[in-house]
Amino acid sequence: MHSIQVLAIAGSLRRNSYNRRLIEAAARVAPAHMQVHVYADLAHVPLFDEDVEHATPGGPEGVRRLRGAIAGADGVLIATPEYNQSLPGVLKNTIDWLSRPAPQEVLLRKPIAVLGASPGRWGTRLAQAALRQVLAATESLVMPAPMLFVRDAAQQFDADGNLHDRATLESLRALLSAFARWIEQASAVAHLEARP
Repeated sequence: MHSIQVLAIAGSLRRNSYNRRLIEAAARVAPAHMQVHVYADLAHVPLFDEDVEHATPGGPEGVRRLRGAIAGADGVLIATPEYNQSLPGVLKNTIDWLSRPAPQEVLLRKPIAVLGASPGRWGTRLAQAALRQVLAATESLVMPAPMLFVRDAAQQFDADGNLHDRATLESLRALLSAFARWIEQASAVAHLEARP
């Protein structure tokens, strides 16, 4: 079985955000045949501007770097916070850049899993629904289930930022195992479609 490469993105620019901690936990508890790489340079993606896009083929350096990382990954794991009952602007802006056709639509048919953490009691349900709607427009392959809504995040992580809640850890492991299968199924379908 080959190693599955997953790029993990937290939709918050805060270094110690709960969603950053959540994807770091995912990197630690991923199945043995899955490598989760945490992307740390989302702040380098500027506001989407078609004038900038046309002036710099492929977009600015921060966009090109992220696009390359996604193109090289078998799947993408996105952890979104919830701001005003929706996804953060920084995450929507990033997807707007990545959805552009030139030089490559890296989200097209890319397997994606969505999760999120919030200090509130709803666990990013509305943000995840909004994110799924946006991703549908990119024609990425968003895994429908299982879902993970981490609520009361302040109690879920210890002082060092480690996810310590047992039930949440088990749910995270289950999501990652399902995502590995989702990626393998997508790869098998793509292989069959590529045959003459």
